[in-house]
Order: sequence, then C-alpha cells, then structure tokens
Amino acid sequence: MSHKPTGLALYDKTAEDAAAAVIASYSTSFGLAARLLGPRPRPHVRNVYALVRIADEIVDGPATAAGLDSTAARAVLDELEAETVAAIGRGFSSNLVVHAFARTARECGIGEDLIAPFFRSMRTDLLTTRHDETSHHEYVYGSAEVVGLMCLQVFVNAGARHPTAPDDDLTDGAQRLGAAFQDVNFLRDQHHDEDALGRDYLGLSTGASTRAEILDRIDADLTAAAAVIPRLPVDCRRAVTVAHDLFASLSARLRRESASSARVRVPNAVKAALAARAWLGFAPRRSTPRARA
Repeated sequence: MSHKPTGLALYDKTAEDAAAAVIASYSTSFGLAARLLGPRPRPHVRNVYALVRIADEIVDGPATAAGLDSTAARAVLDELEAETVAAIGRGFSSNLVVHAFARTARECGIGEDLIAPFFRSMRTDLLTTRHDETSHHEYVYGSAEVVGLMCLQVFVNAGARHPTAPDDDLTDGAQRLGAAFQDVNFLRDQHHDEDALGRDYLGLSTGASTRAEILDRIDADLTAAAAVIPRLPVDCRRAVTVAHDLFASLSARLRRESASSARVRVPNAVKAALAARAWLGFAPRRSTPRARA
C-alpha cells in the first residue's frame, strides 16, 4: 500500500522541499548546521531561512539584474510581506516558500512582531547606503536578531501543542548570536558592499567605528550566546554550536587578516572538524573579547 502524501499533505511536503532547496543552493555553512538539527526543528529552520533568503535576494542583486529599479523592488518586497502575513492567517499560499514559512509561523508562534522588523530592514537596503550607530542597530535587529528569535521560537515550540515564549536569557542569547553573525558578514563582505552596492553598514568609511571595535563587539556577543546554548533543547544544541563556532572562527580569521580585500573563509576541513566537535557534544568555543559590547 502506498503512503505517498496527497492533497494538502503533498503540497506541504513540496513546499518544505522547496525551502530545503533554497538553503542547499545558497549556504553551505548554514546547510551544514541545519543538518545537525534533529528532525523536529530541522524543516522549520529551513523554512525560516528560505523566506529570509528570498527577501534578501530582492534587495541584493538578482532583482536588479532582472531589470527592477528600487521602486519596483520595493513593490515586490511589499507584496512578499503582505503574502506572508496573509498566508499565516489563512494557512495557504500559492508561493511555496511563503507557504512553508507560514506553516512554521503558525506552529511555532512567529508573529508580525518579528516579521515586520525583518521586512523593514530589507527595505532599508533600498534607501540607505551609510549607517550610523543608531541605524546600524536598527538594521541588525531587523535583519538578523529577529531571525535568531524566529529560530528560537522553532527550537522551543516545534511539535508543541501550543507555542510558548522563550525565557529572557535564551531571547538575549538568540539576539546576540544573530547580531554577531550579521556583523561578521558585514566585515568579511565590506569591500563588496562598498564597491558593488555602495553600502557601509559598519561606519568604517566615516571613522565612526574601527575594525577592532567591531571585532570586540562580535566576540562579546558570541561569548554571551555561548553561555546559553547548553540550555537549548537537546536536538538543537549541536547545530547552534557548530554555527557559533564557525562564526567564532571567522571572527578570529578576520582579526588576523586585518583589512585584506580577500573574502575570509573557513576551510572545509576546519568546518568538518567543528561539525564533528559539535556532534560529539562539546560546548561552544568561548571567545575572549577585549571589550564589553
């Protein structure tokens, strides 16, 4: 007897497969971490990542390459946000990635309080090219910290009958880990962002921040996040540990490489070693920040 899903179950599975294809195509590091998640949270985290990735692509290149100007890209982004919110309410979308995300949002308690700041930061990329301390903080909250909070909602609530709010320590850890990931990406992509996109997210071009200050802030955030990772559900700890350790390695390499124009990467052999370490249950590696964030 065949147990192949049909009807809505088949559509749900197809949507999840589409989200998994997005993460497989766009991120080897995130894909590696996701594979270490247990089967309970794994599809939901992929669903979150897929929506975030699609929104990012609207403002970061492919839409422009397709001939969209900033006004048209803004309209597409607005449509994506509206469809996302509507799909959460009605439980269906004709957009497979949105449908997958909406299923996760409904099950895990991801609401507009997290979705709206994310899309607001994405719109910022169409309007703002130079950030000061205040706009940087607002951008990072919407583009990265809320994504960490979405994932935390998944970690705590996937498979639960009713979603509940994570405690304050886990919430702070998720935000600081998201902020660290984003600042590492900004620092390693600094030259591309400036030359290809005309953006300065960190205030480096104006002297508002220095590389050392940014790296100290990153390491402080990574240290704070590492302290609460052992409190996550068991089927999430390995994945979050390897993601943390990958970015801690990137931070250390960025500090050693100074302002090199080459994009800093973690070699595949090192990634594999970090994944093995996390799989064996070792705690996240602790950074030694030189200054408190």
